[in-house]
Amino acid sequence: MNLNKETADKVAEFLLQIKAIQLNNQQPFHWASGWQSPIYCDNRKTLSYPKVRTFIRQKYSEVIQEKFGKVDVIAGVATGGIAQGALVAQELDLPFIYVRSSSKGHGLQNQVEGVVEAGQKVVVIEDLISTGMSSLKAVEALRAEGCQVVGMVAIFTYDFELAQNNFKEYNCPLYTLSDYNHLIDEALRMGYINQSDIESLKNWRKDPANWKVLV
Repeated sequence: MNLNKETADKVAEFLLQIKAIQLNNQQPFHWASGWQSPIYCDNRKTLSYPKVRTFIRQKYSEVIQEKFGKVDVIAGVATGGIAQGALVAQELDLPFIYVRSSSKGHGLQNQVEGVVEAGQKVVVIEDLISTGMSSLKAVEALRAEGCQVVGMVAIFTYDFELAQNNFKEYNCPLYTLSDYNHLIDEALRMGYINQSDIESLKNWRKDPANWKVLV
């Protein structure tokens, strides 16, 4: 996954400026998985800032055109990828669908919402990649509908080795606008962190399940 450095740095800068991403080495955040983390990411905040929202929409669209060429449908992953995906579909003048985390418990019990036909080429839109498994469940659901999922694009990834392996296993190319390494570099440049924070932050990405705050 080769990122465009200029885009990756700019997206990281925006995410830090609007506090979509927050870094705190000494008072870590607690994830639902039980992990302690020095980083918290909520890319839904980008939707509240027109300049940021527009930049991200345009860069999503550029990546899709460059990496996948002509596609038929844009699919958003619930919930963070729905608004982003709809914006991208509008930019590219393409149909939009979205994928629930599980089938509805009533009505038609759909997991894929919208109109899509077997054989159509689909790009999946996410806002954030951690382990990738919730995103890849959407890929699985689309393939079950007969769709040809050509790949996924997300705003940001922690770039865990586990996620890399999961996407390889599912044979799903992943492209992101920015990643953890570019974020750390940009946070240092902007003064959000100090040089003394770098080692701890990098250690977290290598082994997030066992990372502890350095005393």
